[in-house]
Amino acid sequence: MKRTYLLLPSIGLLLAGCGSPQTEQTIHSVLLTRPIQADAGQTLCFSGIVREAGDISLGFKTAGQISRIAVNEGDFVRQGQLIATLDDADYKLGVEALQVQYDQLSNEVKRVEQLYKGKSVSANDYEKAVAGLKQLGVQLQVNRNKLDYTRLHAPVSGYVREVNFDEAEMVNAGTPVISLLDIDGMEVELDVPAAVYRKQTEISSISCRISDREQPMDMKLLSLTPKADATQLYRMRLGFASAPNASLTAGMNVRTELHLASADSTHTFALPLRSVFQEQEKSYVWTLSGDSLINKVEISIQEIDPTGRVLVTGLKGNESVVRAGVHALQEGEKVRVIAEDNDTNVGGLL
Repeated sequence: MKRTYLLLPSIGLLLAGCGSPQTEQTIHSVLLTRPIQADAGQTLCFSGIVREAGDISLGFKTAGQISRIAVNEGDFVRQGQLIATLDDADYKLGVEALQVQYDQLSNEVKRVEQLYKGKSVSANDYEKAVAGLKQLGVQLQVNRNKLDYTRLHAPVSGYVREVNFDEAEMVNAGTPVISLLDIDGMEVELDVPAAVYRKQTEISSISCRISDREQPMDMKLLSLTPKADATQLYRMRLGFASAPNASLTAGMNVRTELHLASADSTHTFALPLRSVFQEQEKSYVWTLSGDSLINKVEISIQEIDPTGRVLVTGLKGNESVVRAGVHALQEGEKVRVIAEDNDTNVGGLL
């Protein structure tokens, strides 16, 4: 028993002498990326309806009997195309009669002018003759205009919506004979919520398309009604920046896309999602200083784009950001950089 007690201190000393050596501090290896400037805007999609710019009621500027209707409902007409005429027989006779009188009086004025130069007539008589000729010339032009008014031309390109009279019917001046849908100024109408109305100054571009298979058409904002309707929506009118798709017709539904640019988009950067970590409900990234020490920088997440990148603010854009193994690092830790970003994979996003 005594031998046992004597060996215990020796065993304790032996165990103490065989203890494991002190471990060295581990240096983590990291991959780096660079922030890429990104547009923090967003795209909002709404359903719009194609509208004609106007429904024009066309009528003759003089009264008469319709001799010809040159179009049918649904026909497409181009600007300047003849679409209807009145019987112009009486108007032609009126022009011819005044033309004869004008020619006769014109000859008489020429003779009076010769006599006036020879001082055979007074200046008063000569001035009366000239004034009479001018008055008759005005009446002749009025009758010529009325003759022209017997032909009705399309003021714009569009589709004939309605024909209100038939041939041989009598119409008064200004009576609507044909209704025309103006397509030269075709528009798109849509209703947007108050959130879009408040951000109207942030709209950078607008486009619309008939379907996902069609190419988008550039649009321009014509108006945005400052008063909401009963459903708290605001009416927006858009015009086509260039000639619209030929297949567009009034009443067709289109997909409208509003592209909003954030006011601080110049300070928004894209990073790989795995480079961001959270602590106590705040978001951070690790940045590398020149002495290979890492620092924790707080950032604000704006959104995650369709490619999987996270758009953040809070960086200057010239930092080297750790993109992998962020959860194993600590503030002020010295790390080893094991690779540089490939020139064809800027930001290490692939």
